[in-house]
Amino acid sequence: MAQPANLTTKYDPKSTEAKWYQFWVDKGYFHADEHSDKPPYVIVIPPPNITGILHIGHAFNNTLQDVLIRWKRMQGFNTLWLPGTDHASIATHNVIERKLKEQGKSRQDIGREEFLKLAWEWKEQYGGTIINQLKKLGCSCDWSRTRFTMDEGLSRAVREVFVRLYEEGLIYRGNYIINWCPRCHTALSDDEVEHKETKGYLYYIKYPVHGTNRFITVATTRPETMLGDTAVAVHPNDERYQDLIGKTAILPLLKRPIPIIADDYVDPKFGTGALKITPAHDPNDFQVGLKHRLLQINVFTTTGMINDNGVQYAGLDRYAARKKVVEDLKAEGLLEKTEDYLHQVGHCYRCHTTIEPYLSLQWFVKMRPLAEPAIAAVKQGRIRFYPESWTTTYYHWMENVRDWCISRQLWWGHRIPVWYCDTCGNETVTRTDPTVCVHCGSGLITQDPDILDTWFSSALWPFSTLGWPEETKDLKVFYPTSVLVTAYDIIFFWVARMIIMGLKFRNDVPFRDVYIHALVRDATGRKMSKSLGNAIDPLEVMEQQGTDAVRFTLCALAAQGRNINLSEERIEGYRNFANKIWNASRLVLMNLDEKSEIRNTKSEMDKLSLADRWIRSRLNTTAKKVDEGLTDYEFDKAAHALYQFIWHEYCDWYLELIKPRLRGTNEEKNTALSVAIYVFDNTLRLLHPFMPFITEEIWQQLPIKKETESIMIADWCRYDMNLVDAAAETHMDILMRVVVSIRNIRSEMNIPPAMKSEVLIQSNNAAKRNLLHQYAHYIKTLVPISELQITEQVSLPKTVSTAIVDDIDVYIPMPTELIETERKRLQTEIDKLKKEIAFVENKLKNESFIHRAPAAVVQKEKDKFTQLTNELGKLQEKLSLFSKR
Repeated sequence: MAQPANLTTKYDPKSTEAKWYQFWVDKGYFHADEHSDKPPYVIVIPPPNITGILHIGHAFNNTLQDVLIRWKRMQGFNTLWLPGTDHASIATHNVIERKLKEQGKSRQDIGREEFLKLAWEWKEQYGGTIINQLKKLGCSCDWSRTRFTMDEGLSRAVREVFVRLYEEGLIYRGNYIINWCPRCHTALSDDEVEHKETKGYLYYIKYPVHGTNRFITVATTRPETMLGDTAVAVHPNDERYQDLIGKTAILPLLKRPIPIIADDYVDPKFGTGALKITPAHDPNDFQVGLKHRLLQINVFTTTGMINDNGVQYAGLDRYAARKKVVEDLKAEGLLEKTEDYLHQVGHCYRCHTTIEPYLSLQWFVKMRPLAEPAIAAVKQGRIRFYPESWTTTYYHWMENVRDWCISRQLWWGHRIPVWYCDTCGNETVTRTDPTVCVHCGSGLITQDPDILDTWFSSALWPFSTLGWPEETKDLKVFYPTSVLVTAYDIIFFWVARMIIMGLKFRNDVPFRDVYIHALVRDATGRKMSKSLGNAIDPLEVMEQQGTDAVRFTLCALAAQGRNINLSEERIEGYRNFANKIWNASRLVLMNLDEKSEIRNTKSEMDKLSLADRWIRSRLNTTAKKVDEGLTDYEFDKAAHALYQFIWHEYCDWYLELIKPRLRGTNEEKNTALSVAIYVFDNTLRLLHPFMPFITEEIWQQLPIKKETESIMIADWCRYDMNLVDAAAETHMDILMRVVVSIRNIRSEMNIPPAMKSEVLIQSNNAAKRNLLHQYAHYIKTLVPISELQITEQVSLPKTVSTAIVDDIDVYIPMPTELIETERKRLQTEIDKLKKEIAFVENKLKNESFIHRAPAAVVQKEKDKFTQLTNELGKLQEKLSLFSKR
């Protein structure tokens, strides 16, 4: 015997979420078993920075991963969602240095050892904040396996990779142009530079040609860098400058002689066709300089000030130097002109300071030999991108990859494992810290002060987190992983490098699928930011609307290839969806009493009504759509299939249809409840990955024989072609469309909801007439009807509205008592509309308005006139139906 459920009148997320999350943790449901014989399904979390707090992008990314993990867990996979955090060198430096600045100190004041001590203390106190916030989101990670990119195991993996690459000649040290952040005081890789369109100027500077009265004019956006010029270049085929090639120009202001060279790098169409060459401060100039063996003169300090090579400008900030250089050029008559110029300027991806191309001694990884196998892996189909269009982007980056600058001039991170010998000058690179030089045995060795790029350690994430370089059980069972879920803005930072490192050190891809999702923006498509005041705090909105509503909203909006335009109103709408589900459960469960007998409806097919068979078939179709959506990473399609089924088919149709049976005989009631609960049980299973908390709360109340203690490890609702009932779906579709047409007519005729109406249906299709006769009680259940006629030919009264459903005509006569009221209402609307039309018409006849008003305003009035005229025609047509008999 079933017992009535104990459900509150309103769903309260606050009292539900913490309770069930702790229950799942206590039961160990998130834990992956390395000894299980179940097939593995593995996701490694994109490790958030230890400095981070949960923003809407995190919520989106991790919700999608949790949906996949919960789905596969219910399908019987041995799921591992491996969590962890990244040490985030630059971001952590910014946090600690900001605190030091408040005390009037710098990191140089306290020294490296004390700074690292502060960083570790901060990490222990605040570094786990975002992990706890992910738990509030409902993330079912295996927290027992949580890793940190600087923990002992991962640090060993980083050291091993560096040493192996060094030994193979794939890591080297050299002087090259790198991206330098004067604010963070460190090198950045090309991928860590954000290019922003910036308004600037193009300065045309006249360089005197030695021994002549001529000048050669160059155009530049950064006149301060001319202090480091070592040549002027022209295209070898540019006729304007043929006689100047090989001559000497005099560098303005500093009076230094520099050669005029020819190089096909120069674009004759840009500026004047002559370029200043500054090898120490421009990557392209650097290459030209190597080719022509030019001097490399660095004129900047690491803080962006002019150094002694700038002579009279030494000590000036780079922008102050620009201003002073321009003033002096004007004074000497060497500034020909200045033009406004819009160009792309690189900025540090962390502090947003304008970066400087800077000649510096750094460590690099040779990328081309490593990129080739990574390109082949995708071309061979061993890795698939979703959406597929990202494959092209991946190829473009990999095929044009440049060597990766991996050294950073910071203290927090993995120290570069290289020691320099003061005695013999050689390098010692080993897996353990050396005490003497491996080349000469001298104890006078010093470790490189730099650290490795944060992305170096995170590139190893899929296998280092599983215990590599040890051949652990976890590594054997869970590598390669199944899918990587990430945003497109780190496809180069992280995705490509993980593929490279996985193939290099595991001889296998790190994941089979890569799902690249879009970015979350506000309702109007703008990037969310605190400064714009349009950021949505997921923690705050989860508190207000419930975590399930936030999760479902993000999934429902996750269309491939499109950014997500999110508003709090959308989230509120899905909070209403949660309430709808809750109310549906109360309707079903509150009808249980001591006489209720919930049966296995699979074995009682002969007792099922058309509505029962229809809803079971629709459930089965929905299960297929959800599986297909998740398999193809089309989360929005899966979510929409569930929303449509639950709200419209189960709640709005099926539950309404069974209400009379719930008041009928025990047999009728028990069958209806059995089907309703069977469908609800399976629906909750399909919905659980998206809305885990409310589904667990309701599922625990269902009076069914449960195979497990929790819905999160219950069997998934699988598609079964044997349960498809095409006839039931076809018949119900006809009945539903007839009901909708009746409702629409009543709405158009303004018939009050409680008033019953006469309905006349005619059709020359005998099979459909029989169907409508057989299930007339469904129509009467869903619409207030006083009399229902279903015939081949009906006799129509004068005042009637109609609708056509294929070969079925539906008519509703206007109730006599409403005819006069409706006629007066329509006449009032018509009179009002005529006045509006006259007003607009007079405006359009006014020649002054037509000639003086903007064209867009005139067109708007014309469109308004057309719209009002169409509305008038429709109202007059309606009024004709209500003319007095």
